[in-house]
Parts: sequence; C-alpha cells; structure tokens
Amino acid sequence: MLEETSAPHPVGITEARDVLYQKFQKRIVHNPDLDRTLVSFQANKRTPFYSWFKYKEGFSQRLVAYLLERLGQNTPGVLLDPFAGAGAALFAARTLGWQTKGIEVLPVGIYAMQARLVASRIDAAVFEKEISNLKLLDFAHHYDERHALSHIAITKYAFREDEEQQLIGYISYCHKKLKNKDVQTLLLYAAFSILEEISYTRKDGQYLRWDYRSGRSQGKKVFDKGHIKKFREALEEKLSLMLADLKGGLMQGQLLFDKEPAQNPGPEPHLYEDSCLNLLPTLPTGSIDFVLTSPPYANRYDYTRTYALELVYLGCDHEDVKRLRQTMLSCTVENKDKQAQLKQYYESLGRIADYEFVNRTFEQQEALQEVLAVLDNYKDEGRLNNQHIVRLVKNYFYEMCFVVFELSRLMRRGGVVAMVNDNVRYAGEEVPVDLILSDMAETFGLTTHNIWTLGRGKGNSSQQMGVHGRTELRKCIYVWKKD
Repeated sequence: MLEETSAPHPVGITEARDVLYQKFQKRIVHNPDLDRTLVSFQANKRTPFYSWFKYKEGFSQRLVAYLLERLGQNTPGVLLDPFAGAGAALFAARTLGWQTKGIEVLPVGIYAMQARLVASRIDAAVFEKEISNLKLLDFAHHYDERHALSHIAITKYAFREDEEQQLIGYISYCHKKLKNKDVQTLLLYAAFSILEEISYTRKDGQYLRWDYRSGRSQGKKVFDKGHIKKFREALEEKLSLMLADLKGGLMQGQLLFDKEPAQNPGPEPHLYEDSCLNLLPTLPTGSIDFVLTSPPYANRYDYTRTYALELVYLGCDHEDVKRLRQTMLSCTVENKDKQAQLKQYYESLGRIADYEFVNRTFEQQEALQEVLAVLDNYKDEGRLNNQHIVRLVKNYFYEMCFVVFELSRLMRRGGVVAMVNDNVRYAGEEVPVDLILSDMAETFGLTTHNIWTLGRGKGNSSQQMGVHGRTELRKCIYVWKKD
C-alpha cells in the first residue's frame, strides 16, 4: 500500500519550486517496500560476484526483480541501463529472461561486468586447480617491470613497497604463465578487487582517505585505517570466496531472487564503453521497453578519484583520468561545460532541431533557473564552500536534460523508466532533483506516475547540520511511463 508522504516540503522553498512541488505533490508517495538496503549496494554485500569487489555506487539485484514485477513488466523485452556501473540491473534482468544493454564510461565498471560474464561460464574445477598452484609460488620471483603500475599523483605510495612487489609479481605470473584466458581473467580480477584492502587508502565519498602510516600529509583529523592486509592474505581470502561461489553454482542466478528465474535467461548483456551522452543518440527510436538506472548524483563525488587505484591497475595514466573526469556526466566542481560539444555532436548527426528543443527546455525550466540564481547569489556572498558549485549544478541538469530526452525517444509505447536518485543540498538550499527531472521528462512526452520515496530520507552533512539544522532530503525512485 502506497501512501502520500506526510513530510512537508522543504522550508524556505521559493515560488517556482513551490509551483513545481504542487504539480507533483500527489505523486510523491512513500513506498514502504523500499529501504536504503534495497536501493543501494548494501543488499549486494553477500551476493555472489557483487561481494567480490566493493562497488558502492550500484543498487541491489533484488530491487531489479521488485521493480520489474511491481511495474507490470512480466513479459521480458529489452532493458537499458545508461549508467550501468557494475551491471546489477543488466545481470539481474538477464536472469529473468530480458535482453539487456548497458552503457558505462568508467573502465572499472566495464572490467567488473566482463569478469562477471567470465564467472558465469568458467569451469570451477579448473579454477580450483589453478588456485592450488598459486599456493606454492613466491610471486616476487615472477616480478616483471613491464607489468608495474604507472602511478599517478593521487596513487603514489598507496602500497608498502614489498607488498606492491608481490602484487606486480602476481600480475606478471598471470599474464605469462596462464594459458586459460577465463582463469587468467578471474585471477587478475581477484587482485583488482583487493587493492583497497592492501593499500593505505579507504574510499570516502569525494576522495581517498590516507592512513597516517602512508607518510602523506594528514588533515585536521589523523586517519587510522586499522589492519592493512598483506597481499597474500587478502588474495587467499578473495580467491576462497570466489571459489565457494563458483562451486556453489550461484553464478547462474538460481538463488538470487525470491521469484524463480526464467527457464530461458536472456543473452549476454550488450556492453558499451562510452558516455551515454555520446551513445544514446545513436540507438534506434522506440527500441527499449524498460530503463532501469541510477545516474551519478549532483553531490560532488569524483569517481575518478575514489577509484583511482583501480584505474591505475587497468592501465590509465594521468591524462586518461583527466579525460574520464570530463567525459563522465558532470557531478564534480571540476567538470567543464559540454554545451558547445553537444551542439556540435547533434549537428553532426543531423539532429540540430532536437538539440535546440532540449536546450530550450533547459532554459525554460523555471524551478531550475531559480535554484541557479539562488546559488549564484550565495556564491557572491561567500556562502558556498566552492565557487564552482553553481557550475556543477547547471552542468548536471543540462546534461541530464539530454539524457532524459533521449530516454523518452528510445522508449516504446507502454515502456517504463525507473530512476534511482537523491536530492542534494548546498549551503542549506535544497535542490529538488526529483521534481526538476520529472518536469523535464513530462516536457519530452513521459508521464510521471510516481516519485517513490523511502521512509527515511538522506540527512545533510555534519557541517551543514551545524549551520542549518537537521533536515532530510528525499531519496527517490522516479517512475516515468511512455503512455
């Protein structure tokens, strides 16, 4: 049973946002089936494969099954995730018989999904035999400089020197000695999955936190990571987990859902390593039945920093990381304007009229322009802790406007878009991401059936609570339909 949310809309909301809130108020409903565990990585912590590598920016596989069933999508069709991450939506839907397409710009996610495909077909006995062979090796004896990590500034000295030597020796052994490519892929993925555990770093939202033992300068509060695992210790634990999952037959999906998997699972996901801003405009109109996705939030999180160790492991250098940061959907203060780039791209596709329509929709979004004006004023008053926050918010919605337009174009009649996203706040000013994106969606021909909220929202940061008090932001799943 869904019920209208009883929480009042944010204090201090001004005219244009108030109008928008009134427009969608009856569609903002609390869904008691949803909680933080379901709409985040937390429910995947003990799920086969997803427990191998800590990819915290995804949602749970159980959410996929719930949404497909709850939204009446019981006949498998084509599902798209334009921000595929580690592929939770793709592989869960595939288990239920869907054809799936995923777009992901970050090599970390692509690498994880490729390993997932290997895991679904590998012979567990062959994998176990190779793991047994590893126990007899001193990886340092296999060290080859050609496989050394080319560190960038934000990853230097992340590992103890002797432990990094073990890591590189292991990578060298896998490349030089293993003939079975599937076994090689999973053994290399095991090392990829323990980089944080054996390093002096810990992922912490917008950046990497560095343990005091690293020798790097500390902030006001010294960080002690606690026990830092040695390479062999972490590797053996990871390989034991992987082998147990493979031998248990759990990679085929039969124990992933409350409902039975399809007798005929869908084909392997079609993966695109690209920005969805580039890829979506090239897909055929009316070719998608269901979109399930969670875009980056407008919260300043820089995934090229939090996953810097993994990117270096995959061979990215300083310029690669800089390029990735600018190619990804704008969600950090370092992202530059893509307006000229998008205009040129749509012109090259012969779709300048579409570009102008999206651009006009963005400019006429009164609630958004109101937010930008308020934040711009805060910048002038020195109330923002970074002067580029206004640019971040503007770029985020500008690019998402194109994403939403393309999703509407791609949807077949009766198709559904389900999008997981959070509202954000800067200098105490709430940015109603759910309302603004839903308004854009309606301009492009989608109907907002519901903005489902979690019973408990997202609190503001400790710094903001000290200044603005404790208030919650809506954590949502938007349900848009092509009626």
